[in-house]
This record gives sequence, C-alpha cells and structure tokens, in this order.
Amino acid sequence: MTSISHQQTAIIHTERGLTISGTRITLYDVMDYVTAQYPSKFIRSLLDLTEEQINAALSYIEANRVEVEAEYQVVLKQAEENRQYWEERNRERFTQIAAMPPKPEQEALWAKLREQKAKHDLEA
Repeated sequence: MTSISHQQTAIIHTERGLTISGTRITLYDVMDYVTAQYPSKFIRSLLDLTEEQINAALSYIEANRVEVEAEYQVVLKQAEENRQYWEERNRERFTQIAAMPPKPEQEALWAKLREQKAKHDLEA
C-alpha cells in the first residue's frame, strides 16, 4: 500500500484501487454517486463515512478529476466484463442443471409440483 497524500493519508492506493483510508470503500464507489449527482451528505450517510472521510474523497476526486475519471472508466469496463463472464458461465451451468434428472428423493416433490401446476392451469 502506498500513500497518495503527503498530509494525513486519507486516500490510499490498495490492490482494489484508490481507497478511503480505514475503509474498504473505493473512490470508484463514491464516483458512482457523484456521477449520479447525489448530494455529499447523502453519499456520506449511504456509505457510512465521517464528514472528514467524505470531504477527503470529494476533494481528492476534484483535485485529480482526470486521473480518477480515467481509472473509474477502467473499473467500470472491468466490472462489465466480469458481469458478462459470470452471466455466461451461469447460463451454461443453469442449462446443465436443468438437463439433470431429478434426484429420487425429490421425485415426490416434483410430482406434487406438477399436480399443483396442472390444477392451477385448469382454474385459470
């Protein structure tokens, strides 16, 4: 971990990126709300930050806007790639699970479910 500020280290660089010292909250978390134009008081409350922490985060973002915005775009891109990866992986797994025959001990439950569904379809 390296410090970003020479004053009291309010913003630090971790393996997760620019982080508010003493928390697991990244500046990218704050940027989500700043981009959506949420008021600082609401962001502070939502992320359970102190007045000093939110002020340090917002000050750092404002002072280093270009750098933080560039890193933020990289983080958003990585998050989207991760989402797509897991969505595809889960889709494949759900297909595999759906193709599996029911376990013998669950057959009675499936029969009851089919019976309830048929009953519901007749009433509708």
